[in-house]
This record gives sequence, structure tokens and C-alpha cells, in this order.
Amino acid sequence: MGRLSRAQSQEHNRARVLAAAREEFAERGFRDAKIDGIAERAELTRGAVYSNFSGKRALYFTVLADLAERGPEPPHQEPGLTPREALGALARAWLARLPLTTDEPRGLARLGMELMPEILADERLRLPFAQLMKLDAILLGLALEGLRPSAPSAGGLVWMAEAALTTLHGASLMAAAAPGFTEPFNIVSACEHLTELDLDDRRFATPWNTRARPADEPWSPPEAADAVRGEPAPLAGDGVVAILGLHRLEAVEEAVRAAPPGVAITAVVVTGGSDELAPLARLAVADLCGCLRQAFPRPAWPRLRVVLDGSGAIAAAAGLPAAGEGTESAVRVEAGRIVLRADGRGACHRVASATAGTRTADTGTGTGTDAATGTDPDVTTGTGTVPPGRAPSDGPVPPGRAGHRG
Repeated sequence: MGRLSRAQSQEHNRARVLAAAREEFAERGFRDAKIDGIAERAELTRGAVYSNFSGKRALYFTVLADLAERGPEPPHQEPGLTPREALGALARAWLARLPLTTDEPRGLARLGMELMPEILADERLRLPFAQLMKLDAILLGLALEGLRPSAPSAGGLVWMAEAALTTLHGASLMAAAAPGFTEPFNIVSACEHLTELDLDDRRFATPWNTRARPADEPWSPPEAADAVRGEPAPLAGDGVVAILGLHRLEAVEEAVRAAPPGVAITAVVVTGGSDELAPLARLAVADLCGCLRQAFPRPAWPRLRVVLDGSGAIAAAAGLPAAGEGTESAVRVEAGRIVLRADGRGACHRVASATAGTRTADTGTGTGTDAATGTDPDVTTGTGTVPPGRAPSDGPVPPGRAGHRG
């Protein structure tokens, strides 16, 4: 075997550290695990462990994320064809992963038991985790809407999804704290009965004064995976790309509600560089989507794609080299170019609704108003004026692209 390059050697050592950490956490639990023990198992120095991970918690979150993404999915079951059936199937898939009362006190089945205590112990993790749960609820709510294609919805099923996830996370906590207390069949039944609730729809008229700006920039994103479907994400295609930090994830629903049918929406999740938050995001999305793919037929999977941009490469391709937890930015992509962008609170709504106005005006079937609010979506040109022959909501006409329709 030839000599490994520096990058290959680093990747090899990282894999050894993760394998050793998984064994240490499974045998001793998170609290009693030691970095020295992990280094000894990996046959590396303590310094080599810290050169790959900032600490034990970053290692723990990464081990859990790897298991959630790469481990076997729940046993195959027939997906539900109604919201009630699908929520029941999702609950069964979720509960199948929980440790049984007969499991060993330590071991892989109980590896995630100390996740919630770690989140509760550090206030810096709570808002990101809350927003990750919001994202999970949006994905689950959109999947439920996919089983009701003829019924208009403005978010009531997302609230139903929040109630279901609260029930399931509560069951997970009780399985860890009080083994044998909860009857799994009752949890499944409770989730199924949530579909009988009559929850009001949500409204998405944004109060933010953000404006969408015309652009004409190249769009060459790196290859990436869609965490919802577990397959490559077609980032190069037309659509709306929302770059969101872990404090602003719920804003992606504004884009979903404002965009017209058929427009691809991709949420690119970025962090401020913490090696704890990136694996926590991977874990939260993989935990839900592994069950969602089992419980819902593929046509009902949410049209929203989720890409986890741990390196920040996709954000940089969108013109954001310094994205962080508070980032909210959105771009509209057409034919390999960024043709519209917005930054700050309300950016997702503005770019998605401007897309709706562009399509309406270009096809000559409407007045070019914001599909979500019925108002002009505040698209401005670089000079503050609107080119002759175009409504304010028509969006930009990039140089050399006159007459192009989105």
C-alpha cells in the first residue's frame, strides 16, 4: 500500500477516533467516558483526538449523527396512505429504535440517552435545537399535506406535526428515564388520534421590510446530499435556495408558502463553525427523516430539500463567505445564474414571492402581485427604477437575458 497523503491520514485518524468513541460511549456512557480512554482505544495520542474534535461532547454528537445517518433504518413497513396511517407508521418506526427494558444498561441501544441532558446543560444549544425541531415539524407537516393534495393548507398540519414530535420525544425521554413505563401501542394510538384535531391555519404575511434585489451572478454549488431523501441534491437546477443559520431555520416555511407550485425550495443549513452544532443538526434531521421515509409514500415526501452545509462551501457559492447562526439569505437560481437575492429577516419570503410574481407577470395571466400577501413583492433594480414594460414584481432582467422566463 502506498504512503497516505496528509489529508488521507487525517481522515483515517478521524475514522479511528470515531470508532473508538462509539465503543467508549457504548460501554461507559457519555458521562463516564474519557478522552484518554478514546485515545487508547484508537491507538492514538490524546492530542490526536483533540486535533479532530474540540471535546467529548462534539465527539458524542458526531457519533450519534453517524449512527442516525448510516445505521439501518427501522424494519420495512407499508407506508401510510392517509395522515392517520402515516403518523401511526412514523410512530412505530420511531419507537422501534428505543431501548427495551431487557437491553443492557450500556450498549448501542442506549447510546442516545444522554443527548437531552447535554442540551439542557448548555443554554447555547437550546435555541439551535428548538429551531431544528421546528424544521423537523415543517418537514413532517409538509409530508402530511402531501397526503391531502386537494385540501388547501397554510400550516395547520405543521402544528399537528409539532404535537406528534412532542409526543414522540416525550416517549424517548421516558424510555430512558423510566424503562417500561410507557406502553408503545398507546403512543402509536395517541399519534394517530392527533389527526382528529382541528388546528387553525397559520398566516405568513411577513412584517419585515426586506427587499429582493436583482442579480446576475454565476451559480456553481458543490455536490451535496438531500438529507430528506438520502440522495444527491440537484442544487444546480432552477429554484429558490435559502441559506439559514441554526437560529433562523423556521423561516424556510415562509418560502414554501410563498412560492408557487412546482418551484423547488432548498434549505441550506449553516453554522458558525462549532463542531458541536453541525453534528447536532445532522442528528436532528436524520432522526426524523429516517422514519419519515418509512412511513410516507415517496410522492408525499416534502418538496422541501434540506442540505447540511457544515463546511460553508454552498453558502460561499451563494456569496456568503461568513454565514453563521443568525444568517437568513435567499437566492433565486435560473439557468445556472443567481438572478435574485435578499438578505435578512424576511429574505425567504421575499425571494419566493418575487418568484411567484415573476411567473405570473411573465405568463400574462395575472397582475404580478405577491402570491402570499396579494401585494407587490418589493423587487428593486440597482437604480431604484423598474425597466419599461415590466411590473414592479416582475423581478430582474439580468444583462443579456431579456425575455428569459423563470
